[in-house]
Amino acid sequence: MHAWICEQPTGPEAVVWCERPTPEPGPGEVRVAIAAASLNYPDWLIVQNRYQFKPTPPFVPGSEFAGVVDAVGEGVTTLRVGQPVACLLGTGGFATHAIAPAQRCVPLPAGFDWIDAAAFVMTYATSYHALIDRAGLRPGETVLVLGAAGGVGSAAVQIAKQAGARVIGAASSADKCALAQAQGADATLNYAEHTAAGSFRDELKRLTDGHGPDVIVDPVGGDLAEPAFRSIAWRGRYLVIGFAAGPIPSLPLNLPLLKGASIVGVFWGEFARREPQANAAMLQTLVQWYMQGRIKPVIDDVLPMTALPEAYARLAQRQVRGKLVLRNTA
Repeated sequence: MHAWICEQPTGPEAVVWCERPTPEPGPGEVRVAIAAASLNYPDWLIVQNRYQFKPTPPFVPGSEFAGVVDAVGEGVTTLRVGQPVACLLGTGGFATHAIAPAQRCVPLPAGFDWIDAAAFVMTYATSYHALIDRAGLRPGETVLVLGAAGGVGSAAVQIAKQAGARVIGAASSADKCALAQAQGADATLNYAEHTAAGSFRDELKRLTDGHGPDVIVDPVGGDLAEPAFRSIAWRGRYLVIGFAAGPIPSLPLNLPLLKGASIVGVFWGEFARREPQANAAMLQTLVQWYMQGRIKPVIDDVLPMTALPEAYARLAQRQVRGKLVLRNTA
């Protein structure tokens, strides 16, 4: 097998494409011949030692991938050789093969596109857990999605629309706003045109007829967090998902008091670990939605697996709309 190996997490430049012995699955494990893997923001942080999960070097980065089970370990009865699966493990995806616990693999029906499968689990599971489970989103409510052209953001736009919400997609450029609108956003907010906090809040007030958004999806953090929260509706729910902008914002605690609003943490990975049955049911719902054509990942580009350095550079420069996918070729 071949894999991108991170000997020391000092940055993307330290990851090297190497040949390694093809591993055999142990009890409860399967080996997956990887068709494609997607690049997520944590995959960039992890090779810089900046992510909360810190694997012991050397490790293979790549949290999310899809492929075919080509070997099963002792005791595995839920998967068979030849079964298409999607996996989200935290590491191991930027390779030709990976070992995965069978219980961490999502069986896929025939006809599920490999590229979409590799870009599916993290963003849709995060967004569904955030909006449906944590926020209790109701039909007719207004959802503001920050970073609406990114992987999590575009998934959140689609899921909010499926839940019957009115969606405002916020992004940093006109073309990203257009992408959010193409995913179903009812209105958009280009925050490059509303850089001042007052201007941002005035535009949100206009777009919501003074009501404010009932739910705010925030995978971005940074300077937008406080003006967005100050605009939230009474009994609103602010979903803290991540900090793609870099800085972790601080909010004055009188703001949720004044609005009767909630700051809600969204940690899908921990939810999946603590509540595996609920997580499995959620994933099956999402697979059904995909097969019914109700949701579909936004794919920015598909690159060869050997082009990981280029993919990292594009992510770091905030050039990605939706997801970048790396594909193994025969």
